Amino acid sequence: MLPEDLMLLFIDEDDGRVLMDTTSIHNALAGAVLLELVNAGRVAFEPDGKKLAVVDPAPLPNEFLQESLSRLNKPMKPQRAVERLRTHVRDNVMAQLEGRGVLSVEKTKMLGIFPTKSCVIQDRRAISDVRDAVGDVALGHRAPDERTGALISLLYAVKALHKVFDGDKREMNARAKEISAANWTGAAVQKAMEAVQVAVMAAVVASTAVAAGGGSS
Repeated sequence: MLPEDLMLLFIDEDDGRVLMDTTSIHNALAGAVLLELVNAGRVAFEPDGKKLAVVDPAPLPNEFLQESLSRLNKPMKPQRAVERLRTHVRDNVMAQLEGRGVLSVEKTKMLGIFPTKSCVIQDRRAISDVRDAVGDVALGHRAPDERTGALISLLYAVKALHKVFDGDKREMNARAKEISAANWTGAAVQKAMEAVQVAVMAAVVASTAVAAGGGSS
């Protein structure tokens, strides 16, 4: 699924380090979940194009997606949907990856004191395949398709491209901006992608402002 591929991009394939801050990861993954539900035909914009709503409530075979769908219990703007979906999203996506045998999560202590978690990669090929496919597009070696275009747009929304891939930051961001605005998918999904990207950016700004306010009080 899209959230799983996105999470793999946030993990260093050599040592299992997570390459981005928790807030950015949560917001980006929540956006990926929302897009997954749109692609599955379960969520769509209302006729006025302002709010997203569940259009097919039938049970989903994937428990994680079903639980995510249940959080969208009324029509809401994309930013609100992203906010509703980001609770525990990283843990849930990591559990999906553990279930696939891609990685395992171990509890450790930072500096021997603070509880934290580390990733132990079990299937390096799964990570390298995603990184190669998205990296080729990010570096301009090939055109985006629906999946790589969505992943790059989400990485761009949380300013993660230069942290995930080696390359010229300005060139990659310029290319990602073009990709985000390009027509690499159907009109309905593209509209949702644009809305999700704006929502993720807004959620990152809001989260940063809350963190800054808490730190100064």
